[in-house]
Amino acid sequence: MKTVSMMALVATFLASGNLYADGAHDGAKVTPLMQQPLADYPGKEGLMVTVEFAPGHVDAAHRHPGHVFVYVLEGTIEMQVEGGELRTLRRGDTFYENPKDIHPVGRNVSDTQPAKLLVFFVKDQGAPPVLPPAPH
Repeated sequence: MKTVSMMALVATFLASGNLYADGAHDGAKVTPLMQQPLADYPGKEGLMVTVEFAPGHVDAAHRHPGHVFVYVLEGTIEMQVEGGELRTLRRGDTFYENPKDIHPVGRNVSDTQPAKLLVFFVKDQGAPPVLPPAPH
C-alpha cells in the first residue's frame, strides 16, 4: 500500500467522514483498506474499503465510475441498480455494479443493528469512487 496515495484518498474523499463527496451518505462510515495501481491495466487501479451502515441508514442515489464488487460482512441490506431487481443481502452475499449502473437503493434494513460491507472497486486512477447519478 502506498502511503501517499492512501493519504490523498483519505484527504479527498473522507474529509466528511465518508467516501461520498456530496455528503449525502452521512451514516455510512468508510475505511480505506488498500489502493493499488493495476500494472497490467495502465491507468486503472483497485480500491478496497469497508463500509459500515448505521442502523436504518439509507444511501442517496449514486453511481460508480468503475466496476464495484460488494461482499456483506455483517447485517442485512437492500441493494438495487436502476432497472434491476431489489435484492436483500445478508452476511456472505455478494452484489455487483457496472460503471453504467445508477444505484438508487442501498439501505440497512435494521433500525437497531449496523451492517458492514467489503467493497472492491476497479476504476480509473484518481477518479472518485462515488458520483451523483448522471442526468438522464
